Amino acid sequence: MINPIVVAAADAADKNPLLPETYDIVWSAVVFAILLIAFWKVFLPKLQKMLDERAAAIEGNIAKADEAQAKAEAALQEYTAQLAGARQEAGEIRDAARNDATKIVAKAKDDATAEAARIAQTAQTQIEAERQSAVVSLRKEVGSLAIDLASGVVGEQLTDDAKASAMVDRFLAELEASEKAAN
Repeated sequence: MINPIVVAAADAADKNPLLPETYDIVWSAVVFAILLIAFWKVFLPKLQKMLDERAAAIEGNIAKADEAQAKAEAALQEYTAQLAGARQEAGEIRDAARNDATKIVAKAKDDATAEAARIAQTAQTQIEAERQSAVVSLRKEVGSLAIDLASGVVGEQLTDDAKASAMVDRFLAELEASEKAAN
């Protein structure tokens, strides 16, 4: 039994322990070549196809995102333009409302002025009518008082209405003339 151990030890002394046997190198190279060919022909194309599909999907999503962003920017610009238009329209409406309010106030002032003038004219007419009525009433009163007074002074009864009326009118005319001369 010692003999095979010694023979193995002697063989081992001749060989480098770091180098494998030739059959190990050959079979390892064959298995490596088979795996390399299988990887190169089967696994690598499938992996490349999967990576290409993934890259295409990512690029498609990026393109969609860019398109969505462009649409969003266009919508924002359109919204901004509509908002500016709405603001301008609101300003125009406010200006028109102010102009209308100014016109309404001016018309109301004109109407109030016209109504005040009409009321003043009506009052003036009414005052003039009342003054005329008062003058006529006063003439009658003064006339009857003057006739009574003249009757008392003369001592006769003045019964002739036409004559009495003419005398009263003449008396009042002289009274008005003296009043105007005093002013």
